[in-house]
Amino acid sequence: MTLTIYGCYRSRATRNVWLANELGLAYQHVPVIQVYRLPDPNAADAPMHTRSPEFLKVNPNGRIPAIDDDGFILNESLAINLYLARKHGGPLAPKDAQEEGLATMWALWAATECETHALNLTYHLAAYPPEKRDPAVAAAALAALPSPFAVLDQQLAQGGGYVMGGRFTVADINVGEVIRYAKPAQQLFDAAPNVKAWLDALHARPAFQKMWAARDSEAA
Repeated sequence: MTLTIYGCYRSRATRNVWLANELGLAYQHVPVIQVYRLPDPNAADAPMHTRSPEFLKVNPNGRIPAIDDDGFILNESLAINLYLARKHGGPLAPKDAQEEGLATMWALWAATECETHALNLTYHLAAYPPEKRDPAVAAAALAALPSPFAVLDQQLAQGGGYVMGGRFTVADINVGEVIRYAKPAQQLFDAAPNVKAWLDALHARPAFQKMWAARDSEAA
């Protein structure tokens, strides 16, 4: 049985690599870079990218990450994690149908309520060069996120510091990797102390640290 994860570390593939590390899975990592990061994606020496014909056979949408699990192809990072957790079981996986519903709910919640705003904070407060940052976009994101942060803060308070089940699960990874994008706006975390403590604890986990070290060693 062979699991292949396609994508670069500076992408949503971090979610899948982190979970694979937590589960102790053996996997092959195939670097695939976003096409917009390349000055000339058609150059003879260009690396595999999201519009390379070879990768489009894996994901015709031209997006990373994607996996090939012994011939089973799956795209979308949050769905990949739910699949891997379900397949390999253990305490990180939902224990019953109710938890499966909760894990799916929280993945969709993170994607719809938080991710676009959190990414805008990453880009317009930190990642983009100053001349490309839009203060209005950052301000809109800052205005939108306190409410979902409060929802998550309350859930963590009621759930013993975890998103579901009173224990560390795939739901924490899926939600945590979205919330991480908002870190340039520390005022959000100051107003949601349970979220701050939870994310700090997630980032102290050895499996996350292993993934992050690989990310840091990857070319920006």
